[in-house]
Amino acid sequence: MKRKKSDAEEKSAKHRGDPGPKISLKVLADYLGLSPATVSLVMNRSPVANSIPKTTQDQIFAAARKLNYRPNFFARSLRTQRSFTVGVMVPEVSEGYATMVLSGIEDHLLQEGYFYFVASHRHRQDLIDEYPELLLARSVEGLIAVDTPWHSKLSIPVVTVSGHNEMKGVTNIVLDHGCAAELALEHLANLGHRRIAFIKGQEFSSDTEARWNAIIEAAARLGLVIYPELTTQLRGDLATPELGYRVTRRLLAKHGQFSALFAFNDISAIGAIRAIREKGLRVPEDISVVGFDDIQGAAFQNPGLTTVRQPLRKMGKIAAETVLIRMSGDRGHLKEIMVEPELVVRESTCAAP
Repeated sequence: MKRKKSDAEEKSAKHRGDPGPKISLKVLADYLGLSPATVSLVMNRSPVANSIPKTTQDQIFAAARKLNYRPNFFARSLRTQRSFTVGVMVPEVSEGYATMVLSGIEDHLLQEGYFYFVASHRHRQDLIDEYPELLLARSVEGLIAVDTPWHSKLSIPVVTVSGHNEMKGVTNIVLDHGCAAELALEHLANLGHRRIAFIKGQEFSSDTEARWNAIIEAAARLGLVIYPELTTQLRGDLATPELGYRVTRRLLAKHGQFSALFAFNDISAIGAIRAIREKGLRVPEDISVVGFDDIQGAAFQNPGLTTVRQPLRKMGKIAAETVLIRMSGDRGHLKEIMVEPELVVRESTCAAP
């Protein structure tokens, strides 16, 4: 026989924030004065729900939050014979590029009522090859690959972020790297910088080649010389300032005469600033530093980091929107969706000494 909770237990449950008894769809519908069918269409985000007024949809979601109504996704999957699940592949989950893109993906998938699996491959080719099949085995209906070389042919919609590979059935979300390079180099040139050091990305990064080619073209248009001895490349597969710190120390030890440095990303720029200071030089008075990405911590560095902003959360959101549209059966997808960068000028750059 089930024991009735005491008053003390009831108060304790309320204090802990326990949700209490589960609210049924009929109770929610009665509360709203709507039919269960209407509420079900909206809560399950059925395509037919698009014909229901937006104000009514908003009222339904607001009431669901107030009454703590949770749809039964397992029953929904059985009823529709769909998993409502998306697979996401990222190099790693750590501060920086991939995490910010992932946050945009999460925002949209959660909003739309989709579950998702996240798999980190650490740039290992065996995992990049195996994970798509593993995710398919878990009944994902679409896949998003972030900063991941893509060569697989799958039976489900695939969207890549900075994939740079033309594959049939794949939509790629990319940054306008030509514009990004122009923004950064023009900013430095206008400040009088002519000897500029460059930190290239790792060979395995999807953006490395595209961004470097864009820098070469932008430098030629602006009349800037790229000195081979002032060009270095990140080594290692971890997103840590240590990598930028190491290569900048080597640059300063061998070829210390440069007035500006353009780093592959903000993480390496932060490491570079540490190395410059350890050399007894000042940022930006002796060497200006420009990063790339505009991660959350860039504005709070000392000095605040001048950087080329990628709209990373927006790119993740676009990727999630695109994969869901394609999962709905839309076959008129674009091969490429390009987003625009923005130069954010802070305190790490100034006029050349």
